[in-house]
Amino acid sequence: MGNGATEENTLDPIRMIATAIRRERGRTGMSLSELAKKAGLSKSTLSNLESGTGNPSVETLWALAVALGVPFSRLVDPPRPKVHVIRVGEGIATYSEKADYAATLLAGSRPNARQDIYRISFQPGEPRLSEPHGPGTTEHVVLGAGRALIGPPDAPVELRPGDYVTYPGDEPHMFKALEPDTFAVLISEHI
Repeated sequence: MGNGATEENTLDPIRMIATAIRRERGRTGMSLSELAKKAGLSKSTLSNLESGTGNPSVETLWALAVALGVPFSRLVDPPRPKVHVIRVGEGIATYSEKADYAATLLAGSRPNARQDIYRISFQPGEPRLSEPHGPGTTEHVVLGAGRALIGPPDAPVELRPGDYVTYPGDEPHMFKALEPDTFAVLISEHI
């Protein structure tokens, strides 16, 4: 699956939620007792939820989300891979009835997000290494012409015209042209 989710917890919502609660509690560094108290739950209830033997209500999940400082969706929506590629011809396209026009949604904007859109031109040679941007930044790139390596320096993705990639902009990343006159559209999404 490539995104850290197992087939088991993708198919079983209770297991997926249990994994998400453990992941988010680990991220915050809270103990089981601390989170239970902050969310207004008993320690045994939280323990059951984390082990996948509990069946949480919407109210319980909201209380946990608030206590963890995360959106509700982070507990019920499986994490996406850090690097996600959509190749030319992939994705769901919608077509116009009146023109030779197709639109493919690559990434929906998150609520309250700010986006900057750039046209990037680059030539072969030394790669452009970017330091991490502000926390929560995500970058989206569609290659328009040429060929390039784009993404995390330790695992860049080779793109050809029309290919799309997204990666964390708040981690180091790179652009390296593999052909002359390479260009791309870059959307930098800031929370």
